[in-house]
Amino acid sequence: MVRIINYKKRETEDGKEFFVLELQGGIEMVKSKETGKFYVTARKASISSTFDELTCQALIGTELPGKVEKVECEAYEYVIKDTGEVITLTHRFEYVEEEKATTPKVEMSKLSFNDVMKDRQDENSFSSNGQLQH
Repeated sequence: MVRIINYKKRETEDGKEFFVLELQGGIEMVKSKETGKFYVTARKASISSTFDELTCQALIGTELPGKVEKVECEAYEYVIKDTGEVITLTHRFEYVEEEKATTPKVEMSKLSFNDVMKDRQDENSFSSNGQLQH
């Protein structure tokens, strides 16, 4: 799930105003490459809208199915607001619909129930005769 956390007014190349919604995904733990310590963060993305400002204000807090995912793109320069440092990035974050979101692939075990249970000793089984006995 993602949540609408804000909106911003933008302008097209021909001077037309429109609003984008700021989306935020769930929190995640990230390990710092420099210190090795963990910190918590959340991915953010913007999505264009056809809504007026009042509608955008009313939508803040609304949750939508989907995820914010890291997507590779052409290199571009980004200025870190706090330090003024200019860095080059090759990714951006985009909203992805729930059914298109990437999830870790889980493989099914090829072992059967009997394969798992064959090495178990009878003394640890629930019952040797199918009856619960105390």
